[in-house]
Amino acid sequence: MATEILDTVANTPQIRQTQLLIDGKWVDAISGKTFVTINPATEEVIAEVAEGDAADIDLAVKAARKAFESGPWSKMDARDRGRLIYRLADLIEENIEELAALESLDNGKPIRDSRAADLPLVIDCLRYYAGWADKIEGTTIPIRGNHFCYTRREPLGVAGQIIPWNFPLLMVAWKWAPALTAGCTIVMKPAEQTPLSCLRLAELALEAGIPPGVINVVPGYGPTAGAALVKHPDVDKIAFTGEDATAKIIMADAAATLKRLTFELGGKSPNVVFADCDLDAAVAGAEFGLFFNQGQCCCAGSRLFVEESVHEEFVAKIVAKAAARKLGDPLNPETTQGPQVDRAQMDKILSYIQKGTDAGAKCVTGGSRFGSKGYFVEPTVFDHVTDEMSIATDEIFGPVLSILPFKNVDEVVTRANNTHFGLAAAVWTSDVKKAHLMASQIKAGTVWVNCYDVFDAAAPFGGFKRSGIGRELGAAGLASYTELKTVTMNLD
Repeated sequence: MATEILDTVANTPQIRQTQLLIDGKWVDAISGKTFVTINPATEEVIAEVAEGDAADIDLAVKAARKAFESGPWSKMDARDRGRLIYRLADLIEENIEELAALESLDNGKPIRDSRAADLPLVIDCLRYYAGWADKIEGTTIPIRGNHFCYTRREPLGVAGQIIPWNFPLLMVAWKWAPALTAGCTIVMKPAEQTPLSCLRLAELALEAGIPPGVINVVPGYGPTAGAALVKHPDVDKIAFTGEDATAKIIMADAAATLKRLTFELGGKSPNVVFADCDLDAAVAGAEFGLFFNQGQCCCAGSRLFVEESVHEEFVAKIVAKAAARKLGDPLNPETTQGPQVDRAQMDKILSYIQKGTDAGAKCVTGGSRFGSKGYFVEPTVFDHVTDEMSIATDEIFGPVLSILPFKNVDEVVTRANNTHFGLAAAVWTSDVKKAHLMASQIKAGTVWVNCYDVFDAAAPFGGFKRSGIGRELGAAGLASYTELKTVTMNLD
């Protein structure tokens, strides 16, 4: 059983902005509609936010198109673009405490994580891409005949960006940074559950000097604002992070205009523990790899394969770790696990816990809602899970760990790959040959060896199979916001 709920001790941040940002101006939705954003720790209303729909999206896209075609951004000296992105990163760093508190208030993640993980990664991502601004290069190509052939990387145009609620600030950075660096303009729809930190970053972007119309933010719902953004004929690309079911809808809606698409989707990531590993390190990595952010991570190591000879010892250790987690108000710096983002997510998680119990898995800790206020779920561990159980096949997106014993390398590779997903994986072993073998055979976009959830803006991230299309971060993430043009000149 996790420890008692901790009370709030940090100051609640000020809510500075709740309107839409279109063409550098803060405006109400044309419809006049608003929606509430809820504190998941208390179930109380934080603020009412302007609810954008198709009409607002149209205005935002027109502003982004104008800024791209006739505004300064795409034509600006690359060093100057980079300088403004650096300035945005500096402003985020100057306001890091406020932003961390705002993220925790709206999302429910512990402020210790917002402050120590999310915000530093946001700043690092912006600075990484700012450094790329004057390094977007083409190549010269020797071709037959007396010709001079070369390539250019040009900005793609207007990027529609739709982000999820689990890492609002970080997803803004992952989307904005490469798009801005390439010279694109942006229309972003943040998740309706967590719009506040995105709106605050948009304020800081204006303060940094990024010109009007370059960044536009339209909070709203997927079927209205999101769908309108995808279908708009003047949007050149959609970058989406979220569920594969939503990605299928986006792909169908984008077909009419053949938009460029990048998808970072879900996962059911295998985390493989061999008997020859540092067991305590693997236990700590497994706890972090699943329970970080309340299990609301697309790459969460939710399928934990443990070699039979150390299975019993491992289970005892991970149960002790899970039971020691401190659930509480996310604004308390001692809290290690906050609430799930909303009631719907909490209810979904609890339904999967029931499915696991009904299927015959052994719940060795947790298994219930925690407390009577807020959307808290106990850190939950199931042992003796089999591959066909829904808790082993479906993305739960919550603090529910499934432990699956295995006998040998060949068996675990086959079982690890027995999924429609392929986002991430991890391997724990002291055998270098085994580590490289596993890394080569597991079908996933990222494989961590003797670590978990190690991210860097320079390292591309994305998925195999139904876990995505394309890559974010690194040079690959920047390239997805450019078009490659070939120029051939006759020298005769």
